[in-house]
Amino acid sequence: MGALRIRRSLRRRLPGRHTETCPARGIGAARERAGVKRILIVYNTAYYVYNFRRPLIRRLSSLGYEVHVAAPRDDYAPRLIAEEGIIFHHTPLDGKGLRPLRDISYCLGLIKLYGRVRPQAVLQYTIKPNIYGSIAASIVGIPAIDNVTGLGAAFAKDSILQRFVRVLYKLAFSRVERVFFQNPDDQALFLRHRLVSQDACGLLPGSGVDTGRFSPRPRNGSREGFTFLLAARLLAEKGVADYANAARIVKARRPEAHFLLAGDHDPVDTHMIPRSDLDGWLREGLIEWLGRVEDIRDAIARADCIVLPSRYREGVPRSLLEAASMAKPLIASDSVGTREPVVEGVNGFLCRPGDPEDLARAMLGMAGLDEDRRAAMGAASRKKMQDEFEETLVLDAYQTALRELES
Repeated sequence: MGALRIRRSLRRRLPGRHTETCPARGIGAARERAGVKRILIVYNTAYYVYNFRRPLIRRLSSLGYEVHVAAPRDDYAPRLIAEEGIIFHHTPLDGKGLRPLRDISYCLGLIKLYGRVRPQAVLQYTIKPNIYGSIAASIVGIPAIDNVTGLGAAFAKDSILQRFVRVLYKLAFSRVERVFFQNPDDQALFLRHRLVSQDACGLLPGSGVDTGRFSPRPRNGSREGFTFLLAARLLAEKGVADYANAARIVKARRPEAHFLLAGDHDPVDTHMIPRSDLDGWLREGLIEWLGRVEDIRDAIARADCIVLPSRYREGVPRSLLEAASMAKPLIASDSVGTREPVVEGVNGFLCRPGDPEDLARAMLGMAGLDEDRRAAMGAASRKKMQDEFEETLVLDAYQTALRELES
């Protein structure tokens, strides 16, 4: 059952440094002699692996790989071990901006881990695992396949930080086997700045979506007025305040309109909206806050339209793909990543990022459509997911990349 099943007395923990749930010795050499093929997935949280990469884990397991996951330990790590049979390695990571000493420690920890596990390849996601994991893989001599899941605020404007991050990316991606991008804008940006070679690039339809699991459901909030849903981390750059301010504008015209907000609030994360703002919106009756939702399908089923007014560079937001797969029309900001699932006037509307009035215009337009037109938009959303964003396309791309490495 993997490393966490070993007695606690055998675990090795080094506070403040890289730690893992495997014994300090033997995992690489003994299994390499036994001919075991290993893949190591590296992420910034176990939560995201559990929610977004379990289908990939299952595909890899079906191909005969022993799957390892390296991420900071959270409540989802034991679930990954119990449900998917992976071997989990706790890798402390400070994901909040550049932290030179901690980032160096993280990179050194990955070098040590990669040398011990000796996987056939490392599959890396999000900014720091991509950068420091690729450097570590190059040092150890392990093939790396990276996935640029979005560039966030670091590439939102020209700055010293952006230029430094570019240097890190160029160093990291100089020797990787493959870099998957989730939208053509990010790929074009990296090629324009010569951060990656054309030969290493691959384009994926976001993280893909399981259209079987995310299938249409009857609306389960029929007694509510026209209902919008924003499902996202409660970050300022996700446009959460724009959503609340647009709700105020819409309610002045359509008092019966209902606004759902799904997402956990982390008081420690300085990038989150202030809790005082959230409490104020609740007192004002602008939104209904659902908090963290275990099964987002229940929240999507309550809504008539899903909204994401993100202000920064996304990959392709999973919330939009899942909602579209459930045949919901979309409203999204006309910015990198968020525009990918939307065809203006066909399955939704685009709005200007950072503009609550333009968002309210799109919302009022959506609420003003007759039921048949909205149903047609929802059907177009689902068809687009089935044709262009089906999860199997992503899984097949990874399988092909690994096959090319083996050959």
